[in-house]
Amino acid sequence: MKLALVGDIGGTNARFALWRNETLESIRVLATADFASPEQAVSHYLAGLGLAPGSLGSVCLAVAGPVGGEHFRFTNNHWRLSRAAFCRTLQVERLLLVNDFTAMALGMTRLREHERVLVRPGVAESDSPVVVIGPGTGLGVGTLLPLGDGCWKALPGEGGHVDLPIGSLREAAIWQHLHGQLGHVSAENVLSGNGLLLLYRTLCALDGHSERLATPAEVSAAALAGDPVAVEVLELFCCWLGRVAGNNVLTLGARGGVYIVGGVVPRFAAFFQASGFVRSFASKGCMSGYFEGIPVWLVTAEYPGLEGAGVALQQANFRRMGGA
Repeated sequence: MKLALVGDIGGTNARFALWRNETLESIRVLATADFASPEQAVSHYLAGLGLAPGSLGSVCLAVAGPVGGEHFRFTNNHWRLSRAAFCRTLQVERLLLVNDFTAMALGMTRLREHERVLVRPGVAESDSPVVVIGPGTGLGVGTLLPLGDGCWKALPGEGGHVDLPIGSLREAAIWQHLHGQLGHVSAENVLSGNGLLLLYRTLCALDGHSERLATPAEVSAAALAGDPVAVEVLELFCCWLGRVAGNNVLTLGARGGVYIVGGVVPRFAAFFQASGFVRSFASKGCMSGYFEGIPVWLVTAEYPGLEGAGVALQQANFRRMGGA
């Protein structure tokens, strides 16, 4: 039997693994900037394992953006993909593309207890939807729907591009400045790695500070070291993440809980847990009581998107073989 490969492709990194017996093997992380196309990256991955094109029977790639049709253009990197050309180049029998947060959401079904940190205590309702939201290169949002008997369906979406919600006069002033620069201000403009730097520059412009920090990593490091401007940036970031996550809970009736994923928040996990995230999450006026008992977790698992891509491939193969 030929091998199955799964991939989780973001703006900066492409993660690949073999999927065998419902388990990830030979995980590698490659920089998307180092390759002209996904075919080149996969070929490089296979060569590193001593495998030639034609070794793969099926591939599932989790990709950022709406999935459908023959051609796909990656949202946060320079790659493009033609399904037919990909299969022809790599001699693959079957290619499945899924939205990256569909895969991320499915990955939550395989989490082990030590791979998540409780941020807001509560008891998840097993028959209610679950929100999965994560700042990274962009902002991803996914939904898990319970189907019964321990089965779940992941709903793709582009919730990172919703309007940035305003909860205070300070936030309104920041929004106004951003609107002057960007026009439409989305949640992703702020809730992403680059969003940290954009917020920092905005506060410097509004308050007359000189800009000393030049990267998102410098902003978060300065905040953890006590720099007052950077501390406000990180606090605003956490509060806005809470507000956007709470909006999703109300929209979906997601009393099954919320998972915070992605590469940004774990870098300042202790700050995040002590921030205004929880307050902003449930501050919804007359509907604030709705949030009673809804838990929130910060996910620390290393490769949940790859795990979810494996689950997606497994489910697709099950359906193709006539499963219920």
